[in-house]
Amino acid sequence: MAELFLNLICEEIPARMQKNAAADLERLFVGALTEAGLAPSGAKTFYGPRHLAISLDHILDRQPDLEIEKRGPRTDAPDKAIEGFCKSVGLSRDQLVTEDSAKGTFYFARQTQKGAAVADILPNIVTEMLANFPWPKSQRWGTSRLSWVRPLHGINLLLDGALVPGELDLGGEMAISFDTTAYGHPFYAKEGFPITSVTDWQDKMQAAFVMTEADVKSQTILADAQAKTAAAGLELIPDDGLLAEVTGLVEWPNAILGSIDDSFMALPEEVLITSMRVHQKYFATRYASGDKAGQIAPYFVTVANRKSDATNDALITHGNERVLRARLADAAFFWDQDKGTDLNDYLPSLAQVTFYEGLGSVGDKVTRMTALSAAIASHVPGADAGKAQQAATLAKADLVTGMVGEFPELQGIMGGYYAAHHGYEADIVAAISDHYRPAGPSDRLPATPEGLVVSLADKIDTLVGFFGIGAKPTGSKDPFALRRAALAILRMIDEANLRLPLEELLQQAATLYGFAALDGDVTSFIQDRLRVMLRDTGLSHDVIAAALTAQSVADPKLLMDKAHKLEAALQTEAGEKLISGYKRAANILAAEAKKNTSYPDSFDATLCQEPAEIALGEALAALPDNHLETGADIDERLTALSGLAPVINRFFEEIIVNAEDATVRGNRLALVNQVTKVTTEFADFSKIEK
Repeated sequence: MAELFLNLICEEIPARMQKNAAADLERLFVGALTEAGLAPSGAKTFYGPRHLAISLDHILDRQPDLEIEKRGPRTDAPDKAIEGFCKSVGLSRDQLVTEDSAKGTFYFARQTQKGAAVADILPNIVTEMLANFPWPKSQRWGTSRLSWVRPLHGINLLLDGALVPGELDLGGEMAISFDTTAYGHPFYAKEGFPITSVTDWQDKMQAAFVMTEADVKSQTILADAQAKTAAAGLELIPDDGLLAEVTGLVEWPNAILGSIDDSFMALPEEVLITSMRVHQKYFATRYASGDKAGQIAPYFVTVANRKSDATNDALITHGNERVLRARLADAAFFWDQDKGTDLNDYLPSLAQVTFYEGLGSVGDKVTRMTALSAAIASHVPGADAGKAQQAATLAKADLVTGMVGEFPELQGIMGGYYAAHHGYEADIVAAISDHYRPAGPSDRLPATPEGLVVSLADKIDTLVGFFGIGAKPTGSKDPFALRRAALAILRMIDEANLRLPLEELLQQAATLYGFAALDGDVTSFIQDRLRVMLRDTGLSHDVIAAALTAQSVADPKLLMDKAHKLEAALQTEAGEKLISGYKRAANILAAEAKKNTSYPDSFDATLCQEPAEIALGEALAALPDNHLETGADIDERLTALSGLAPVINRFFEEIIVNAEDATVRGNRLALVNQVTKVTTEFADFSKIEK
């Protein structure tokens, strides 16, 4: 067994690509070594701005020997055929073995192929992998033909501490020879140094001011930033995404606390945070205690790629504060300019902004959203239809403001601020601010009924529109985030307990677009998302399949309730007996169907002779209508079906369905058929696997 280490040295890898690249490196490298029969184990990856590496605790020293068998001609074949076979396998006739089969006796060549030494095959494995590495974006440089994310400068390939010689042909008379030289921080360790193992590499990289493990670096950044802010009576505003990005930008992090001019603190909090985050990669802070606890503070944390040094830190702080002043001055200009105009006055400009080719302008979308909001509002408890429509009309107005042009992340949020500045009612302001929510599974729902209405209208319009022009998600691509939109609709329906006639609203959205009809894939797409959502709540797949019997989303909340209540019912003894009785009935009918047996569509109670069949007939007749409109209706139906279970089982225990009298037999089959009808009217019990 041997230890293996591969280190790729290149120019700055974009932070957003590093983690996935490390996962791809492990998948491809370990996969290739496994395919070669080298039994790799203990893989660990490392990534940073200028390194991408993997170590393996163990691989075999050489490939296992292979026993190769090749069948030749029959033993009674012409000599020339046998000699030709011997020549092709490099053996004499007396080295062949014979075996009998149903088709005769054949010659076989059996040879042992010696496994290659791992050092002999590693270079090809590495170069093949690098030539086909799946970077999202890549480039060529100089005269090279190899595509890589950034220029690749070095490759370390070590086996048990020794260099594995090899070369990567870049094309264009450019090549990189494998060596043992690694490089540390470009500011503090410009000269390379030899390495002999992954441990040696990590130790020397640390000494050369490079943290090789992203998780350790991330924890160091967070701890350093928290210590600096705590000393000033502050705390970081959590931002996991920014922390991950900054981790990928630096090799030797140094958190530095800077200040924001008080004159900018009148800007909305979101503007301050977004300006610092997007352009400067600064962390925002807030007061940790006192009267201002929880409020955004006039301080930020930047993470320098430098050793901590009082003089340099002061210079870095001053430089970053100066840059931030310029950024925030721009934001303050947009804020002052934008809030001087009422949102209504921005509306004509929306006609000049294309929503999407084939779907009209953003102004057209606003018109559709306003109409949909009127229809949705009556189904959202507490929603004021007039306020919802007004909010829908103004929701997209901030798209043509200077602030949102500079910071697209603030769309909706800035509209809320501008609406508040001009004195719009609080419910309208909140609906405008929240109408993009929920933006993901961890995002909260809109806080007001009107916000729910406008958010639903926005997302329903988007879904119907893109499906209507054929821009549908594929298995791997969803460029317009339609899955997220559908899940957001379902989340709002579920968590706000909305009884929404969703199919009617989808149809109305299609009419507002002017489509001849609603694309049928929309409802099945939403139901697929509903299945995923229910699975995430812990429901079993067979119960979900049973509850969602048709490609319909007419009332998603009712479907959700039915699935949950069915799952609970099937955990009871009565539920288990109901399933057992249904399956016995279904099996009898399936057997009769194979014999093409005919029987009446409905049973005749006067033909029921035995107490057990009389009892079943009466129980079936007494069932309430399968009319489900509320959770109470579902409970009533499940209770009735569960109560039917012992009667069904008694019937099968005491009654011979296949009676000699044809009339009696037909009536009993009709009775059994009615059992399957009343159960499948509620749910498709054939899907239940218990």
